[in-house]
Amino acid sequence: MDSVARDGEVNPCVEVIEACGEWFVRVVDGDEELTRAFELESFALAYAEGQRRRLGLADFDRL
Repeated sequence: MDSVARDGEVNPCVEVIEACGEWFVRVVDGDEELTRAFELESFALAYAEGQRRRLGLADFDRL
């Protein structure tokens, strides 16, 4: 898992996953994790992009 640093702290990350016809966005920020489901890929990508910007990340992962 790329989001776990050597000192045990979790680095922020945003991941987009497609499964069973739905799109899921997983956001990890510190000790909080949130997963949201979307029916449309475009909505999931827009949400992921907003979270990426909020967290100051260079990119989000598409798994």
